[in-house]
Amino acid sequence: MQVGGTVNPATGWTGQTACALQAALRLSNEGFAEHLGIGVRTVAAWHQKPDLRPKSEMQQLLDTALDQAPAAVKDRFAALTGDANPVDDRVVSDPNITAALEWLDEHAGWEPGAARRKVSRRLSGLDLRQLQDRGTRRSRVNQREVADALQRYYPDRPDDYGCYSARVDDTEITTSILTHPAWLDLDSPLGAEQLRLTSSLPDSPAVLDAEAAGHAAQRLAEGLELGTKLVNMPLYRLLGIDTAGGISGALGVSHFVHYALTMDLLEAELVDALTSGGGSLPLRDRHLPNIATVLDLSARLCAGGTLALCAFARPADPFRGPADYVLLVQERSGHVVNAARRLAVIPKGFHQPVTDYRADAKIAATLRREMEEELFGRDDIDNTVGHQRAADPMHPSRMSEPMRWLTAEPGRLRMECTAFGLNLVSGNYEFPALIVVDDEEFWTRYGGVIEANWESSTLRQYSTLDRDLLTDLAGDVAWSNEGLFALLEGLRRLNQIGGDRVNLPTIEWETR
Repeated sequence: MQVGGTVNPATGWTGQTACALQAALRLSNEGFAEHLGIGVRTVAAWHQKPDLRPKSEMQQLLDTALDQAPAAVKDRFAALTGDANPVDDRVVSDPNITAALEWLDEHAGWEPGAARRKVSRRLSGLDLRQLQDRGTRRSRVNQREVADALQRYYPDRPDDYGCYSARVDDTEITTSILTHPAWLDLDSPLGAEQLRLTSSLPDSPAVLDAEAAGHAAQRLAEGLELGTKLVNMPLYRLLGIDTAGGISGALGVSHFVHYALTMDLLEAELVDALTSGGGSLPLRDRHLPNIATVLDLSARLCAGGTLALCAFARPADPFRGPADYVLLVQERSGHVVNAARRLAVIPKGFHQPVTDYRADAKIAATLRREMEEELFGRDDIDNTVGHQRAADPMHPSRMSEPMRWLTAEPGRLRMECTAFGLNLVSGNYEFPALIVVDDEEFWTRYGGVIEANWESSTLRQYSTLDRDLLTDLAGDVAWSNEGLFALLEGLRRLNQIGGDRVNLPTIEWETR
């Protein structure tokens, strides 16, 4: 049975194929216009100008109308327009999208191959320039606006839970991180945390309705058009957390495609609503409608990870001044899925297993891996760049020279988890951390080797003696909410342990 008719991938819908859909639906001009929610004159124009190419917004309306049409209508449409819908070469040639298409077919209840055709059809209707313009509009929505909008969406918060806020000297800051006083200022050494893996089997399948499936297909099409990397890897999902006397909790396993095509869509939906001055949030209403849902970790997909403020000791310098720590801050690349074009501490990564699912459950394992990838230049640890074939990718013999130096003696590399929170943007769990290297020899040897990978577009450095610049940095609205959370909690801890190397702003937090 044919499922779709021909919509040229080079031009998308035309007046002729739009009229074919109208005929397949057996609707008058008035009925078709009402079905699509458009004006009758537009339908009449399609009849008068069969070669007319509708605008991208109309292309998406027609995509959705065909996607949601009964099978008999799709058969008639296929008969009217010729053979089955050709598939865009990019849908076939991109090796990373196959798993996403199969996942979408399964969870939307479509027959095998339907997602490939639907994504191809949506891809043919996209305009790269319009997507780039939308990206520019999205980048103008800042951290503060996102945090304020989410506080309005979630007005009712249980006692003692609130969004992480802080006063940095005289600057007031609010984030979208839902937290609790018992989750803050943890100062918990990493490596001793007790996150236990309850099962390595994938989580139960999500069921997508027509609207959610349409958004997922659109996400895949736009990712192909923009060249965004989307690689399906296993992810840990958080099932429960306890921070009393250290960090403990339960983890399960999901996959990145599940996250990317469900929870990760919430941020773009929110930002687009803010750029247009308002509007409904159907995906948020479906996936994360209230604070009770946010806190019910075991009943939803709660992916996430860790990110760390890195402080490397530097010796005194005749030009720079006294001995200090250098802090590194990245601007995320537009090619990443998470926090694109936002400021963040570095390293930053999803908490995920590589080869040893139980040992990799420790937050420290993810941080060491991310340091290797994002600071020390390794590209062979996970399968973002190539296939993972090494039995032990973090074996000392495979480590970069800087990491081998840091791990050669106890105490050279200090890692602490500073806090815990749930990011209301997409429900992610966040383990902000502080990484401190106190031996000045490291920076003298390897400071010139440190270089951010493709996930960063720029890398900045700050001195812990420059109080004014750090105060300005904390107040910069270009931060991602989770990045700002990690920065503030990391600076608070560094102020306690940094001695003469630091002159940091005063930071007092509260939960609102």
